[in-house]
Parts: sequence; C-alpha cells; structure tokens
Amino acid sequence: MAIIIDLDVQLARRDLSVGEFAAAVGITPANIAVLKNGRAKAVRFTTLDAICRALDCQPGDILRWVPDEDPAGR
Repeated sequence: MAIIIDLDVQLARRDLSVGEFAAAVGITPANIAVLKNGRAKAVRFTTLDAICRALDCQPGDILRWVPDEDPAGR
C-alpha cells in the first residue's frame, strides 16, 4: 500500500512557492519537501488541517491511496 501526497499539484494550481506555503502552514520548507517527495512516514492531523486551510481544499485533494502491485500477478 502506498499513500501518495499530491501537495506539489495543489501548490502548482495555486502558483504558491514552497516558502510561501510553509509560512502559511507554519512548518519549515524542509518539512514541506519531505511531504512533497513522499518521504513522510506520518502527518499530524493538526498539520493536515493547516494544509487544508491554507489551500482551501479537502484532505482527499492532497492524499490518495495506490495499492501495491501484486508480485504474483494476481
């Protein structure tokens, strides 16, 4: 199972830089990069709330689930 974070898509749609967005959310640009690059292991609900407020979007606009490929080909 893989959770994909489409933060870069939302930032591009709104023409927001990482720095502007980080300031609006209240987290560091480095942590935004961790989210954008898919290296995050968890996201606090308070952070998700701040992201959704800053982007005026729903969590489903940012997060999506993609099933793992079945190595047996099923």
